[in-house]
Amino acid sequence: MAFIKVISEEKAEKKLAKLYQQLAGSQGKVANILKIHSLLPETLQAHLQMYRTIVFAKEVLSRSQREMIAVVVSAANKCGY
Repeated sequence: MAFIKVISEEKAEKKLAKLYQQLAGSQGKVANILKIHSLLPETLQAHLQMYRTIVFAKEVLSRSQREMIAVVVSAANKCGY
C-alpha cells in the first residue's frame, strides 16, 4: 500500500483528467502505479514516455523478454507490479 497521496479518477481535473481518460482500463480505473504521479501530471507523461520507449524499443531483447525481466525485478523487490 502506497503512502503517497493520490488523486482519484473521480476528483481528477483538467490535464490529469485527460490523462486518466487515456489510461483507464475497461472498468474505468487507472492503475495505482500510475496514480502516484497524480499530483504532478507532467511526471505521469514522462513515466509513460519512458515506459513506452523501453517496452516498445526495437532492440536486442524482444518485448516479451523485457516484460519477463520486469516481472523478475518486481518479484525480487516484493512489488505487486
